[in-house]
Amino acid sequence: MKLDKRRRIENKTNYTKRLKLLEAGHKRFVARKTNRYLILQIVESDNASDKVIYSVNTKELLKHGLPKENANSLKSIPASYLGGYLLGKKIKDSKEMVILDLGLISNTKGSRIYAAVKGLNDAGVKINYDDKIIPSKDKIEGEGSKINKNLFEKIKNSIK
Repeated sequence: MKLDKRRRIENKTNYTKRLKLLEAGHKRFVARKTNRYLILQIVESDNASDKVIYSVNTKELLKHGLPKENANSLKSIPASYLGGYLLGKKIKDSKEMVILDLGLISNTKGSRIYAAVKGLNDAGVKINYDDKIIPSKDKIEGEGSKINKNLFEKIKNSIK
């Protein structure tokens, strides 16, 4: 069987990494960064075809009390945490463990992706991670960000 190498050449898919994730047999937490938002999804694979079960865009935080003047901070660390928290609350049955699928995003300690992982875990979804890679509590709660601690708590409490 000849594998289509176009996506590998375009640097869009790492097939070795993808195969390992598929062999694990768990649902995947997929995090993708755009220039303005984070797209967070729970994906299930069946016969190497992916099906998105739950999806959240950090733009949805505007519906939960984030002021429009703070719309430029929808890709910040606090917004990433809240996006992960929102996705975790959307999942009704969180008994099944999920694994993180970074795709081609670099593995950086304290990044937005790991803030989303922490939010997903705090919402009750089982996902393995090391506490050393999660951003500090101050960064997650908005220190030095347009989303300050009071606004962070207000948005978190509005997510049910």
